[in-house]
Amino acid sequence: MSWIDLLFAHWAVPPHVLAPWIVAPLELHTFDGSAWLGVVPFRMENVGPRGVALPRVVSAFPEINVRTYVTHRDKPGVWFFSLDATSRLAVVLGRTIFRLPYFLAHIEIRRDDDCTHYHSRRILDGGEFAAVFRTCEPLSARPGSIDEWLTERYCLYSGTPGRLIRTEVQHSRWPLHRAEATVRMNTLATRLGCELGTTPDLLHAAPRLDVISWLPERIA
Repeated sequence: MSWIDLLFAHWAVPPHVLAPWIVAPLELHTFDGSAWLGVVPFRMENVGPRGVALPRVVSAFPEINVRTYVTHRDKPGVWFFSLDATSRLAVVLGRTIFRLPYFLAHIEIRRDDDCTHYHSRRILDGGEFAAVFRTCEPLSARPGSIDEWLTERYCLYSGTPGRLIRTEVQHSRWPLHRAEATVRMNTLATRLGCELGTTPDLLHAAPRLDVISWLPERIA
């Protein structure tokens, strides 16, 4: 798969707010004492089994996820609170194969010169995100920096207590850029008890990243 025109919008959150939502034996991962909640809109392209070209109606769709960061036995990864997509097939497969909390959503993306206009509204409960963002100059994520910590993770965790799984992903280092964004609506994390507001603490962008995802494996 390829992830296109991606925005990382991150907010620092007190760990006690997110910790109750993390499934044991995973542990909430913090940086300098803060947990981080990310809202990540982008487009999916070329989704499908390796070497198989699927029609765009099933292999290309917009998506947005709400995520935080966890560890298991010192292996860092991503934990998703929600993933919204316009593809019914992606929602079904994401829920059944990867046990991810996928939801169907209405999503509109529009390019205007160098700006991306993104608006997503979840069908189930109306959770909404609307923003205009622009990719700026390239950014080198120094080892040990918050930029690297937030992005260079090569697995995701999902599932429920007793049925926890890990999915490995493979890709090159993120081609990070600085970003500018105006967030106009952001209610995707309300159910977590987080009123994030419209001013992210950190912003990053990436024009494109090609990714291989393996099938999930159960972990003890």
